[in-house]
Amino acid sequence: MPATAEPCHLPPDNRSSPMIKRLLLAAALATTATFAIAAPVTYKLDPSHTNVIAQWNHFGFSNPVAHFGQAEGVLVYDAENVAASSVKVTLPLSGLNTFTAKFDEHVLGSDFFDAAKFPVATFHSTAVESAGEGKLKVTGELTIKDNTHPVVLDVTLNKVGENMGKQPTIGFDAHTTIKRSDFGVGMYAPGVSDEVDIRITTEASVAKAK
Repeated sequence: MPATAEPCHLPPDNRSSPMIKRLLLAAALATTATFAIAAPVTYKLDPSHTNVIAQWNHFGFSNPVAHFGQAEGVLVYDAENVAASSVKVTLPLSGLNTFTAKFDEHVLGSDFFDAAKFPVATFHSTAVESAGEGKLKVTGELTIKDNTHPVVLDVTLNKVGENMGKQPTIGFDAHTTIKRSDFGVGMYAPGVSDEVDIRITTEASVAKAK
């Protein structure tokens, strides 16, 4: 007679054993860590490492720039779902610097920004989408002098990591072009170009626990 195959004996369910418990706990912790990494992270803009530079053409002769400092804002970034990301920024016009005190007064006066009446510019995103590896397209609404218009920022993600203070930090560069006449600051156009290039570089960090 042919040999009879030995029956296969499966080991009993030992889920209660210490080794199995440790393995299950490790798997649960790994899953929790994965979800934690994937969660959106909220960062606060660092005004010391945020520059908003505007550049325009002056009657064909030169291309001056102005620096808008003291930016305040919150950035939410979700690496796994960039559509869940957002940004909201307030730009006090008191931080404007054209590098010439007399021109600062003119630009902040009633001919242009009328900063005494409209002391801040604001931007808040309405959509964020991927535009390739390390690239984003951020659509939002820019408000200057109570004039609100859509603006699209072409964004490059520079780095995600820790800063010198060991705080989780993220860095971006961005670029867009706007028409100043849309926002009530169009004096001397088109001799002084209506189109203004806006370049932004920024760092934002997770706030320290109190």
